[in-house]
Amino acid sequence: MRLLALTLMLLLLGACVVGPDYEKPEVDIPDTWRFTDAEASEVVNTPWWTQFDDPVLDQLIDEALRANLDVRSAAARVEQFAARLNITRSDFFPQVGYGGNAYRNGISKNNAADFGIDSITTSYEATINIGWELDVWGRIRRASESARAQLLSAEDSRRTVILSLVSSVATSYVGLRRLDKQLEIANQTRDSRAESLRLFELQFGGGVIGQLQLSQIESEYELAVGAIPVIERDIVIMENLIAVLLGRNPGPIQRGKTIDELTLAQVPEGVPSELLLRRPDIRRAEQQLISANARIGVARAAYFPRISLTGLAGFISGDLSAWFDSDSAIWAAGGDLAGNIFTGGRISGGVKQAEAIQQQALFTYQQSILTSLQEVEDALISTQKAREKLISDGRRVDALTEYARIARLRYDNGYTSYIEVLDSQRSLFGAQLSYVDTQKDVYVGLINTYKALGGGWIVLAEQRANEIDFPEDEDGYIPDPATAASYSSPEPVDQ
Repeated sequence: MRLLALTLMLLLLGACVVGPDYEKPEVDIPDTWRFTDAEASEVVNTPWWTQFDDPVLDQLIDEALRANLDVRSAAARVEQFAARLNITRSDFFPQVGYGGNAYRNGISKNNAADFGIDSITTSYEATINIGWELDVWGRIRRASESARAQLLSAEDSRRTVILSLVSSVATSYVGLRRLDKQLEIANQTRDSRAESLRLFELQFGGGVIGQLQLSQIESEYELAVGAIPVIERDIVIMENLIAVLLGRNPGPIQRGKTIDELTLAQVPEGVPSELLLRRPDIRRAEQQLISANARIGVARAAYFPRISLTGLAGFISGDLSAWFDSDSAIWAAGGDLAGNIFTGGRISGGVKQAEAIQQQALFTYQQSILTSLQEVEDALISTQKAREKLISDGRRVDALTEYARIARLRYDNGYTSYIEVLDSQRSLFGAQLSYVDTQKDVYVGLINTYKALGGGWIVLAEQRANEIDFPEDEDGYIPDPATAASYSSPEPVDQ
């Protein structure tokens, strides 16, 4: 009863936890974005890539979520930290073990005769031992708090990988369709100039034109021809990149709609404060801060003694048949107290180290917020200005198309030389390629906006990825990432 009373008293004292409780840092963020879009809609939480209305892109993203090796590695890392939390949580409970041995021992017969004992003895022993560290100062609770935060950080790291993966696949696919369009333009330009070159070679052979004019036409033809292998090279490189993102060997990629047929997604709306809830990298940085904050308590707990209850029960006998008789029973019970008197500054150094790590985590968290604000602002202004440039580039293509038509008419009617036609065609070719580049920039700006804002779509994407099955451990604890926010210690620390 005295032992039980002492145990209960120590458990009540365990409500005292050393180390600072976590307090969410105050951050100064603007109320609105510097650049806004009048047509922005509340679509940030939707699977935005489906707005492009390309089933092939949807299939590629689904495949990437299932097979990408970075996502699978991040999932395994979540499992690692879930197991680590289980290990830490196990210190809350008594640790029970067992042991046993059997041996024969022989001594000198002369000595045995002098003492009146047998020269050969036999012993059989079986024991169960129990050890339980009482978390008087909250060391185990702080360690569990830190491990829980590390698990949540790993889960947010996985979501960060998913966010980057979806954005990378979509960006690369748009880039591939841009290259396909530019290759189509280059092939058409080459074929058109090849026909013109053939006709002028005939004229040169008949003495109608001179070498100068023929060389100019050959130069423009070779300009179009030279653009084709560069684009074809870039297409293969882009296909290889997408294949690796999908978890495949490098190879060809299926196409869906052309870049002209893709539907422009809506610009998502939101407010800066929502980033703290939506962006997984910000949440990851905060969980790292929570973990580092808890480790200060673990370090400070070293100033205080560790108190443990120990016990042993079993049987020992020289005769196997009498092994479990009551007269063979042995037992022991007690408590251990161990602390430090002088460590030469080791404990204080450990506390200062933990505090310094906590400061690093704090600054990293604050920097992640600043970076996220910058990324959103950059994405919004890039999308807005790319749209404006696309309109201008479209008008330029229309103007140069008309210029090329009129220049050809003027040449056919003898009002100008073919130099004017070549100049118009050269300008039109460059403008067409530039227009496709701007088309890509608009789509990439939208993709980066969704990536920068985060959103609930990450959870939807995560559901499409390979899910981790965490088996129930011996204590009945199931660390399910889907309910990671509910993780808590038996006596949770107020956060």
